[in-house]
Amino acid sequence: MRISVIGCGYLGAVHAASMASLGHDVVGIDVDADKVARLAAGTAPFYEPGLPELLAEVGSTGRLRFSTDMADAAGAQVHFLCVGTPQKHGEFRADLSYVDAAFTALLPHVAPGDVVAGKSTVPVGTAEALASRLTPTGAALVWNPEFLREGFAVKDTLHPDRLVYGLPTDDEGNPTPAGEAAHALLDAVYATPLAEGTPLVTTDYATAQLVKVAANSFLATKISFINAMAELCEATGADVTSLADAIGYDARIGRRFLNAGLGFGGGCLPKDIRAFMARAGELGVDQALSFLREVDSINMRRRVRMVDLAREVCAGSIVGRRVAVLGAAFKPDSDDVRDSPALSVAAQMQLQGAHVTVTDPQAVENARAKWPDLKYAATALEAAQDADVVLLATEWAEYRELDPAELGAVVARRTIVDGRNVLDPRAWRAAGFTYRALGRP
Repeated sequence: MRISVIGCGYLGAVHAASMASLGHDVVGIDVDADKVARLAAGTAPFYEPGLPELLAEVGSTGRLRFSTDMADAAGAQVHFLCVGTPQKHGEFRADLSYVDAAFTALLPHVAPGDVVAGKSTVPVGTAEALASRLTPTGAALVWNPEFLREGFAVKDTLHPDRLVYGLPTDDEGNPTPAGEAAHALLDAVYATPLAEGTPLVTTDYATAQLVKVAANSFLATKISFINAMAELCEATGADVTSLADAIGYDARIGRRFLNAGLGFGGGCLPKDIRAFMARAGELGVDQALSFLREVDSINMRRRVRMVDLAREVCAGSIVGRRVAVLGAAFKPDSDDVRDSPALSVAAQMQLQGAHVTVTDPQAVENARAKWPDLKYAATALEAAQDADVVLLATEWAEYRELDPAELGAVVARRTIVDGRNVLDPRAWRAAGFTYRALGRP
């Protein structure tokens, strides 16, 4: 099947390469000429495990190409819309200008019977507006939300845990003939994962648009819940990790995403819950999502608390102290520093008078572009040289597996603050470290 992927950022590049690996003939379209050139050369423009290998694998088949010319999308049977929807500057609402621009540019190149499949995370109501603009072309719109996790994006695309089709429906909620035809085309696109037993949910536009933001809001709520418990644990001397273990055995709750620490960041959860709140307000149901304001607030307080803990272990002041921050990306296995808790903590400490050195296996260059005034190091040991306190801020495997004795040999003071609750306190204390962590005694 011939497929176009409009927008070749994180979502689009992974989707284009994955669709080509499934046997489809794919063209990726993006306005960024440098990004297109790098992808055409088989180079991933960001760090994502497995993507370089996938690009190399499909590059030799001739089934994947990239272009800056939207006219190259003509002739594709399915057009995937994969452009970003960042948070508007100074507002909670999503910025839909990239979606509107890409859709407008695509319209002249779609043909009757084509399917435009929206994968971007958009406020509910967006698909309905786009569908009305698409009707004169004889093409159909489907909303097919993405559920990628950074660090696992290739796996999540090739072997998704579910597929969702938001189809055009009639007044009784049944798919229209165009919706049924679009359903069949998407089934052909996803034939391999469907054959593997991937669950498929077919629904209307509104529900399909809500699925992604509802899922992200639930995950954000669960993370902020355990971080709220961490605040109580610190006030009472309880241990939030043991608490999470105990309640996690309840099958109704589960242990996943009950890891207290610095909280969530990145380009999805923070902006998605804020856009969700903004859209609820526009619909007149803002009270239904008012709890998300506290979810957001708890999440941001964790960053401040991390700085406070560092100040406590530095005898009440970080002014002039040498601080090593292990991690700049918002999560491990990524070079994404958007709304990164780790980088936020590093910047706060620098602004408060500390001498901060940041390291990260993949995100140093992205961090440097955002915060050039911070000092950067290539390795944890280099960053920790003569440090008064070490902060573990992103739980990369190499930081979780650090040897306390080896780190202790280079620091000025054996003090560590575990912002992700991933280190063994007994091992670090046995090596002579003062160990502190969010939500633990």
